Amino acid sequence: MSDTDSFIDEVNEEVRRDRLFGLMKRYGWIAVLIIAVIVGGAGWLEFRKSQARAAAQLLGDEIVAALEQNEATDRAEALNALDAQSPGGQAIVAFMTAAERADSGQIDDAVQALNRVATNNDLPPIYRQIATFKALTLQATSLPEADRRLQFEALAQPGAPLRLLAQEQLALIDIENDDVEAAIDRLKTILEDAEVTSDLQQRASQAIVALGGTLPEAVISQG
Repeated sequence: MSDTDSFIDEVNEEVRRDRLFGLMKRYGWIAVLIIAVIVGGAGWLEFRKSQARAAAQLLGDEIVAALEQNEATDRAEALNALDAQSPGGQAIVAFMTAAERADSGQIDDAVQALNRVATNNDLPPIYRQIATFKALTLQATSLPEADRRLQFEALAQPGAPLRLLAQEQLALIDIENDDVEAAIDRLKTILEDAEVTSDLQQRASQAIVALGGTLPEAVISQG
């Protein structure tokens, strides 16, 4: 390389350095701001997580204290008075309050608590579906059969998390209507489903036998 080329390279390098320093002086605050935002954001997330953990622990302690009441009515009132901060926490408290309301004979109040969960769009679908299912089971004698069937059928759609439990309830409605054959067919469908739990399998098998039906060969061989 000639002395001239070397000199030109050195000049170009100096120019690049000068430009870089100039850019840093002009726009360096942006980089500092970005770093500050990243660090601050991470700190804020940790702070929020810490707050969420503390709130969950506090709610858990309050729930335990509420459940220490002797009477279901008192437990329901104590639970209903809790101030859960998150939608999920509110749903859990509502589920527990509804259970205590039902145990104390306050069915209408229990259904209302569950329906508030079922219609809360801030909650994941599984919360709303569980609330709908529980509310329907509590209204077995008060809600018209056609309404219960329609809502259970919606919960029994393929892929729905509560579909097998909803199918079981539909079989019970079939029995109410003296449609034994439809009930047995529905119960057999439950037994043949790969996702059936052992408890549900046992209930469905016992119901089929009680109705005079025959268990599927696959179930018999398992037994």
